[in-house]
Amino acid sequence: MTVLVLALGLVGLCYGASWSTPREVFAALSGAEPSVVIRDWRLPRVLAAVVFGAALGVAGALFQNLTRNPMGSPDVIGLDAGAYTGALVALTVLSGTSAQLAAGSVLGGLVVAAVIYLLAYDRGFSGLRLVVIGVAVNAMVTALNSWIVLRAELEVAIAAVGWSAGSLNDVDWDDVGIPFTVIGILLALIATRAHAMHQASLGDAVAVTTGVGLDRLRLLMVLVGVGCTATVTAVAGPIAFIALAAPQIGRRLAGAPGVPLLPAALTGAVLLQAADLIAQMLLAPVALPVGVVSTAIGGCYLIWLLTKEVRRA
Repeated sequence: MTVLVLALGLVGLCYGASWSTPREVFAALSGAEPSVVIRDWRLPRVLAAVVFGAALGVAGALFQNLTRNPMGSPDVIGLDAGAYTGALVALTVLSGTSAQLAAGSVLGGLVVAAVIYLLAYDRGFSGLRLVVIGVAVNAMVTALNSWIVLRAELEVAIAAVGWSAGSLNDVDWDDVGIPFTVIGILLALIATRAHAMHQASLGDAVAVTTGVGLDRLRLLMVLVGVGCTATVTAVAGPIAFIALAAPQIGRRLAGAPGVPLLPAALTGAVLLQAADLIAQMLLAPVALPVGVVSTAIGGCYLIWLLTKEVRRA
C-alpha cells in the first residue's frame, strides 16, 4: 500500500492540463527547476489526498472498532452530515471564513456524536444499537441540511451544494497547513492508545481485566474520529465511503483479527488518491468532485458488504 501511495502520488504530480515527465517532477521537487504548476498546484492536492484519505481511514477504523460492526463509519452513522451542518451554519449565518468552517464542522460533528451516543446508551454500550440509531440520525440531519440550503441565499446555496459533493479541486498550500497539523496531532494521539483499542475489541471483560479504562478510551476514540472527519470536511467537504471501505479492505490485506489503524490509513490514502485521479480524468479537462467518484465506488462496496452480512446472518 505504501508503494501504491507513492506511485499514485507520482501520477498525480505528472497529470494535468499538460503531462509532466517524472524527470520534470523530481527536478521541480528538488528545486533544480522552478515549477509553479507542480509545486504550488499539484503537490498540495496530492498531499491532501494522502493525508485526508489516511485521516478518513483511521476515523472509520476507530468507529468500526468502537461499534464492532463494519457498517460503523462516520458517513453511515451521521458524523459527516453533522460536520456538514456545522459548516452550513458557518456559511449561512456567519461570514464563512476558514476558521469558522473548521470550528463549525468540529462542533457539528461532536454534537451529532453526543446525540447518537446518548440515544444508544441503555444500561450499557451496544455497537449495533449505535449503528441503527446513527443511520436514523443521519437521515434527520441530512433533511436538516437540505432545509438550511433551501432557506439560504442563492449564491450561498450554490456554493454549499457544490461543496457538499466533496472536492479537492483548488486546494492549495493556504488550505492545508492547519488541517495537516491537526490531523497529525490526532493520529499521533490515537497511535499511543492503539494497543488498548485492540484489547477492547476482544471484549469488555478482557479489556477491563487488562487494565483498559473503557469509558476514557471510547471518549478518546470518538473525539479523534470526529476530529479527523470534521477537519477533512472543513476543507474538502464531506467525502463519502472512504471511511467505510478503507478499514475493512486494510483489515483483509493485513489478515488482522480486528481493524488495525495503519492498514486503514494506508488504504484510505490509496482510495482517495485513486478516486481523485479518476475524477480528474473522467471528463477531462473538467475535474469532477472526488466525492462523486468515491460515492459511486463506495456504493458498490456497500451493496457487497450488505449482501455478505445478510448471508452471514
